[in-house]
Amino acid sequence: MEVLVNNKLYAVQPGTTIAALLQFIQLSSHKGIAVAINSQVVPKTNWDQQTLAAADNVTIIRATQGG
Repeated sequence: MEVLVNNKLYAVQPGTTIAALLQFIQLSSHKGIAVAINSQVVPKTNWDQQTLAAADNVTIIRATQGG
């Protein structure tokens, strides 16, 4: 199935969780990251259980430092 992650299309297996997706796209460090699926923020505590559906629109935001 395909999901859109920050406007880039990815093919993932059915049942893929947010945590697995982050590992797949090589964002293994979850510090400073927020994830929303279809404009709904998903709490970090749910990332291991929240599965993706075909055509989901995933937004990943990383906090940065600087000025």
